[in-house]
Amino acid sequence: MCSLEKRGSVFILTLTGNDEHRLNPTLIDSIRAALQQVKAESTSPSALITTAQGKYFSNGYDLKWAGSNGGRAQLMSSKLRSLVSELITLPMPTIAAITGHASAAGFVLALCHDYHLMRKDRGFLYVSELDIGYKVPLWFAALIKSKVSSPKARREMIMKAAKLTAEMALERGIIDSAHDGAEETVDAAVKLGEELVRRKWSGHVYAQNRTAVLDEVLSTLGFDETVGDYGSSTKTFSRL
Repeated sequence: MCSLEKRGSVFILTLTGNDEHRLNPTLIDSIRAALQQVKAESTSPSALITTAQGKYFSNGYDLKWAGSNGGRAQLMSSKLRSLVSELITLPMPTIAAITGHASAAGFVLALCHDYHLMRKDRGFLYVSELDIGYKVPLWFAALIKSKVSSPKARREMIMKAAKLTAEMALERGIIDSAHDGAEETVDAAVKLGEELVRRKWSGHVYAQNRTAVLDEVLSTLGFDETVGDYGSSTKTFSRL
């Protein structure tokens, strides 16, 4: 599922194994449990890095698990939205070290971090919904809009289902830096995390400022019109 390592004041959350890291309730719950551990063990200031083993960062929802069961699709969506809310309200800087393919909901998982580092030799960012015949939920679109400033780049991602390499994503301002391999990407993320920790910011204030910037995203997390599901994601926001 996932592991958690602490290097000084930097936490590294790793999706473990060589599978596609499909986001089903089991994996999402494992990630959320790790975030609870981070909050319990952190002493401000801290930083979080999320990365993954193998070929994939995450290949999106576990559609095979959901099948044609509407209840399962609702559960996956609700749990992912809660996870996104927890990451947005986490009281520390967050960094996605994207060491493999990040597609659909997997790309969303990476995108809801503050900083995005990606390996150059493998992997792409891919909003696959158009290719597989799924509607992009409004909350997905709100998150992409908040993180990708260029309308042309958003059109390319959503309306052309482009597979963006690290070089392409860097050129479009979607990621912050590109690195030679997985190890180099994680090392760069740790270096960035340590630099951010040295600023000695208040984690509580950092989270408040992030939620102010991403207010439009948080306001859409309570409902996913593609599965007709009301979630409880925004309850985390109300506790700040």
